[in-house]
Amino acid sequence: EAVVRRIRIGTARRLLAAICFAVTSLMTVPAFATTKIQHLVTPGGIEAWFVQDATVPLVAMEYAFAGGAAQDPADKPGVGYMVASLLDEGAADLDSKTFRERLDRHAIELSFSIERDRFRGSLRMLKEHSGEAFDLLHLALTSPRFDADDVERIRSQIISELRRNSTNPNALAGRNFLKLAFDDHPYGRPSHGTLESIPPITTDDLRIYVRHVLARDGLKIAVVGDIEPAALAKLLDQTFGGLPAKGDLTPVADVVATKPPQRTFVPLDVPQTVVMFGGPGVKRHDPDFMAAYIDNHILGGGSLSSRLYREVREKRGLAYSVSQSLLWMDHSALFAGTTGTRADRAGESIDAINNVIQRFAEDGPTQKELDEAKSYLKGSQMLELDTSSKLATGLLQYQTDNLPIDYIEKRNSIVEAVTLDQAKAVAKRLWGHGLLTVVVGRAQAATQPAAAQPGATARPGAAQPAPHPAAH
Repeated sequence: EAVVRRIRIGTARRLLAAICFAVTSLMTVPAFATTKIQHLVTPGGIEAWFVQDATVPLVAMEYAFAGGAAQDPADKPGVGYMVASLLDEGAADLDSKTFRERLDRHAIELSFSIERDRFRGSLRMLKEHSGEAFDLLHLALTSPRFDADDVERIRSQIISELRRNSTNPNALAGRNFLKLAFDDHPYGRPSHGTLESIPPITTDDLRIYVRHVLARDGLKIAVVGDIEPAALAKLLDQTFGGLPAKGDLTPVADVVATKPPQRTFVPLDVPQTVVMFGGPGVKRHDPDFMAAYIDNHILGGGSLSSRLYREVREKRGLAYSVSQSLLWMDHSALFAGTTGTRADRAGESIDAINNVIQRFAEDGPTQKELDEAKSYLKGSQMLELDTSSKLATGLLQYQTDNLPIDYIEKRNSIVEAVTLDQAKAVAKRLWGHGLLTVVVGRAQAATQPAAAQPGATARPGAAQPAPHPAAH
């Protein structure tokens, strides 16, 4: 659930954005199409995937440490999120105000975020300010201050966010869906914490998290931009070389999501009911992954041609949108979808979703649907990686998924190799067992569906704050 901390936008920052847009809008070929991805190893042993691109005088870096929200203490979910929220609030001899001023002076974008299995960071700057940017990042990672005033200010902000989410149907659906899917496993805990867990978190908790998670052995780095390899290697060593060689991570067990069908109802007096649905998915290195990825696009991948969109939105007018994604973590996987509908039509919407998914599980895609999905997915890759920041993000994702450095070149052939028989078999495997369903809304809308899932078990849900589940 990668929730990125604030990006400060001052006059200099807007100028940087304007330069980026003006130049990148003239580019017709993404960097990866013309530039080889280098496996850079620094003199200090830091490894990175690097694309040198002088088209724009920018450098973008994405990086991640193994760990993430799954490393929060069981009784204190939200520690990692607080760390991500505080690392740019002063470091070493720079208090929060001074640290921010140095960022803003040179339009440096520095942010941190938390996922289930990763603690992530993002750094973006003009080429001429790369030394300053990497120096500030080094201080943030190795010498965070965690001053009492800053800790309490961020704590108050997080508590306010959690209070708002306690009446946000989408947030409630996300939290309760993960709880339904994973129960007491670390993946089932709210990564942003709770109103009960955030107040007792101490500065010692934050420092212990940093010491255990921010280490070189779990570090993945992707850099794209206008910088020489030797200069980048020096900056990487200066930035990350002082971190501990090895982290001290608590082992996380593999887990299979709860077997469907089951349904949870969360009472909330709102005009629009939110429905979240899903079930066990496929992990990234499962042989069926690409077939599942294509099937998901056909069934509910967010495009206007998906089956769920056509049946729920276009034919029945039950919702403005409905979509579904594959979510994969290091130790489990899900497919998950969501929609919002009028309270008095929630039952009808749930039935329509169930019927579409059941038919897809039984029959699978048609050859025409498979061919069109392949064509779309092969072509869309170019658009997904058409800027330095997008490319760096993609390269980091491939690394954390333990894919080869030439995966970009191989990906379209892997898509093309999926057969209709494979797609049909995977459709039955993933969507043939019913759904885990979370309904957030008025009681009447949730308790009067036109036809319940066979064998579904209704479970009351607790109306508590929730982040969205992580979607890589």
